[in-house]
Amino acid sequence: MAKTRRQRQAKVLRRTRRIHRWSGISLFVFFFVVGITSVLLGWKKDSDYLMPPTGRGSDTELAAWLPTDQLLVRAQSALRDSLGATYSTQIDRIDYRPARGSVKFLFDDHLQEVQLDGATGRVLSIGARRADLIESIHDGSILGDTFKLIYSTVMGLATVVFTVSGFWLWYGPKRMRRG
Repeated sequence: MAKTRRQRQAKVLRRTRRIHRWSGISLFVFFFVVGITSVLLGWKKDSDYLMPPTGRGSDTELAAWLPTDQLLVRAQSALRDSLGATYSTQIDRIDYRPARGSVKFLFDDHLQEVQLDGATGRVLSIGARRADLIESIHDGSILGDTFKLIYSTVMGLATVVFTVSGFWLWYGPKRMRRG
């Protein structure tokens, strides 16, 4: 006896519901973490607790700025003087903000940054970049590069599965009612 079109559609809907449900159950914690960290990252520029505000230096002309090696020495010295010798002064990256006249020095083994006036080398701020920790939780890199790659692939594919299956769970019954 051949299955009717309606029976086939109902079977597809049941399978889709099962995939949607079990994917949601198995990835619930990951989606919860991604959601919370997304909200926090969205607010990072508006929260001095998550990331220090970008200071304003005295001159926006790069030609007037001190050489990078001199700024680096000043940033490392400011970090040691402010936080102590236990903090590594190994540089991760340097973030130039010409429009604001400032430069940020970010370090390898901790979340501290030092902001300097690019022209004078004066310390504008020393603070914790908690948003960097939140970002590493958000993208999975806190557990290493291999985990990050697997995690982002699974979460990206799961988002596609939830989008398609969610749409079908909404549209499928409408289609069945039409005939």
